[in-house]
Amino acid sequence: MKDYIEIKGAKMHNLKNVDLKIPKNKLITFAGISGSGKSSMAFDTIYAEGQRRYVESLSTYARQFLGIKDKPEVDFIEGLSPAISIEQKSRSHNPRSTVGTITEIYDYMRILYARVGKPVCYSCGRKIGKQSADEMIDKILEYTEGTKFMILAPIVRNRKGEYKEFFEKIAREGFIRVKVNDEIIMLDEEIDLDKKKKHNIDVIIDRLSIREGIRTRLADSVDTALRYGSGKMIMELKDGSQKFFSEDLHCPYCDISYKDITPQTFSFNSPQGMCEDCNGLGEQQVVAIDKLVPNKELSVNDGAVRFWGELRKKQDRWYYGRVKRLFDFHDMSMDAPFEELPDDFVDKLFYGDDTLGTEGVVNIIQRRYKTTKSSDARAYYENKFMSEKVCKTCNGKRLNREALHVLIDGKNISDLVSIPIRDLYEFLENINLDKRSYEIAKELLKEIKSRVKFLLDVGLYYLSLNRKAPTLSGGESQRIRLASQIGSGLTGVLYVLDEPSIGLHQRDNMNLITSLENLRDLGNTVIIVEHDRDTIERSDRIVEFGPRAGVFGGEIVFEGTPEKLEKDENSLTGKYLRYDKFISPKDEIREIKDEWIEINGCRQNNLNNIDVKIPKEVMTLVTGVSGAGKSSLIFDTLYPALNNKINRSWKNVGDFDEIKGYEEFNKVIEISQDPIGRTPRSNPATYTKAFDGIRELFASLPEAKIRGYDRGRFSFNVKGGRCEACKGTGVQQIKMHFLTDIYIDCEVCNGKRYNKETLEIRYNGKNINDVLNMTVEEALDFFEKIPKIKRKLKTLYDVGLGYIKLGQSATTLSGGEAQRIKLARELSKRSRGDTIYLLDEPTTGLHFDDIKKLLNVLNRLVDRGNTVVIVEHNLDVIKYADWIIDLGPEGGRDGGNIVYQGEFPGILDSEKSYTGKYLREYRNI
Repeated sequence: MKDYIEIKGAKMHNLKNVDLKIPKNKLITFAGISGSGKSSMAFDTIYAEGQRRYVESLSTYARQFLGIKDKPEVDFIEGLSPAISIEQKSRSHNPRSTVGTITEIYDYMRILYARVGKPVCYSCGRKIGKQSADEMIDKILEYTEGTKFMILAPIVRNRKGEYKEFFEKIAREGFIRVKVNDEIIMLDEEIDLDKKKKHNIDVIIDRLSIREGIRTRLADSVDTALRYGSGKMIMELKDGSQKFFSEDLHCPYCDISYKDITPQTFSFNSPQGMCEDCNGLGEQQVVAIDKLVPNKELSVNDGAVRFWGELRKKQDRWYYGRVKRLFDFHDMSMDAPFEELPDDFVDKLFYGDDTLGTEGVVNIIQRRYKTTKSSDARAYYENKFMSEKVCKTCNGKRLNREALHVLIDGKNISDLVSIPIRDLYEFLENINLDKRSYEIAKELLKEIKSRVKFLLDVGLYYLSLNRKAPTLSGGESQRIRLASQIGSGLTGVLYVLDEPSIGLHQRDNMNLITSLENLRDLGNTVIIVEHDRDTIERSDRIVEFGPRAGVFGGEIVFEGTPEKLEKDENSLTGKYLRYDKFISPKDEIREIKDEWIEINGCRQNNLNNIDVKIPKEVMTLVTGVSGAGKSSLIFDTLYPALNNKINRSWKNVGDFDEIKGYEEFNKVIEISQDPIGRTPRSNPATYTKAFDGIRELFASLPEAKIRGYDRGRFSFNVKGGRCEACKGTGVQQIKMHFLTDIYIDCEVCNGKRYNKETLEIRYNGKNINDVLNMTVEEALDFFEKIPKIKRKLKTLYDVGLGYIKLGQSATTLSGGEAQRIKLARELSKRSRGDTIYLLDEPTTGLHFDDIKKLLNVLNRLVDRGNTVVIVEHNLDVIKYADWIIDLGPEGGRDGGNIVYQGEFPGILDSEKSYTGKYLREYRNI
């Protein structure tokens, strides 16, 4: 078997017929400026071919479910191992997915609690034990004489099937009736169940009433029920109420019986374990009064209650009469400001008046939300009137009360998943179990501890296992999957990772690199696309792509060890590593005016009731170790609070007391790394509005005017000028059934998106499709004399995106590229200096050289009089800050405090700040 992976003739995207040999069982970093071809080689060529070969080895039946990747454009690849990709983009958006479920730690914990957990009564707190058949009989005979009841054996619970053979079997054994889905059916009738639906089936063992001399018959019936019900039995009274009996668990003091404890008992995704009120989500959608009545200065007639709107204009509606009747009955005016209405009357308005029989607007919304079968209607109620609140039944713990009353060393499973991983590891190290329980649990504990330790090693000590997957950053999500892969212990695997250092403070970086080295030392090949200095220097091998980006890149400019890279005169990365090139501090420090945005009493997640001041018209950096509370402060609290005030929206906002100083702002803009569009039709030209000017230009040409073409003629999204065979996409999809679908150029327009008549209109020899295929740099030169178009293209070029094509599909852009396109769009606008911009780690995916360009762009935003707030770890960006808010000192529960708040130079003297420590070391170089 070869000890290297050999690639010949790689031509994916901008790769220019590249040949490469990669040694196996090494830590290899692909470096180079953004758009140079790193991801095209790592993910679109090496990983894609590894996956394709694996899937092709399966049967055609299996392949139709898995789907097949397209064969990458490469002449030859040899020596591939099974490939696993760990990307940032693949984070889960399922609210049921948590850190515990992703890592499978929670699955092991469910087994642990099912095997050695000690149940206690949820009513009295005493330990509970099993019931014998005699105890069950005695309980039944305690009912008053004449009480009629049935004895049932539970057979099927929530399972699909027809069960014809079962019904025939028990009929032969002498039973007459069964209860199927709450309906009593005679066994001599035809029982036709839908095999695709879930059913509940009980065998009716006997029908009895309490009287003297019944014990013998009752005992026989109980024994039969327990035998058929596998130790379980149900007593059903005449009114339909049921009492559950089990040979397993029962509290004799409270007369409460428990079902068997299984791993499903602790699953919030299973009916056996989930809280019934929130269905295992831990949260419920409830009517938010601030959304229902956003402006209390208005009267009900003027539209104070959003659900009704302006009632004075709706006097013909049926509900107007009911509302007016309520106001008249209590001698209230519908024209009075809502804030002046008495609290007891508002309570009747919201929740109903028993005297008049009114339902109340809050109850109406809740009822309609629960009963509607329309997803659009549910979304309408959620967005307009509702917000998520912690479930009152389970207090956000997701499980039912039976599951929450099974303890190990005094802790239920929710207690353990809600504490930081660091504390969980300490608990597991010192767990107190009796000898028998320890023998049962030792292997489970070993597995759980090893997986928790891997999470600690990648710097995620501050997370808890119940943290929801959608709330994780891309970097956190990637490191969680990395920890899972280390825990799996696989060898001989090819791992491909996309910037695992994202979201990590310098302090936590070394633990991550050590984890990557551990993955390599298990006998795996690890390829990383990365810009981080520490990671590059600790790699076994560096492959640098370049020399520039896009069509000007796609070549290998260096391949070798880190030591050789630092000495290479032609390597741009090498120049930064040896500090021949570096990002120098800004020329001058901006004056901090006495004008502030203040947000006080911030308590979201781990924030400790902090008061934060952000100066206006400068660049503020929010820093701190991973999990310190940066995102909780800026994106969970500050952004929605400003958005609600400035844009009059009703976003869910983190817990805080008050916000001041926002009045002079007209806009608040979050520039995230979310895609600029979710369809291939969206592209940089359309998003930045540069395409509007281009279409206007083509429509103004003499030939277009003669033909009567307007600007709509040059849109590929509407009928008229586009090719109707491919609807303006330029490609046609061919279904291949067992093989991957094929996308080929449209045979009518040959991939040009437009019909022949539209393509006949040319500007300086280029038609509209030629323009879309230009890079930003080419287009900037082409439209040199058109200021409206040039201005928008110049901003794309200034943020380092000169290499992307104007018509490049949004789905092919990285998160960092999407964020910079959004920045370019903002820069191209006529700014009045009344905007506050919030950015989340804008250096993601950027080479040292690209960061220099980014800083120039950010400074231009500030120089226009705007306020810029950035959450960032990169030391080069932090050096450019005018004001710093450093949170910590640690992550999780030990974070959430302000370690430093002030002008940039001051953090260098802060002894408590980890950020200050690494800045001091960095500046001394």
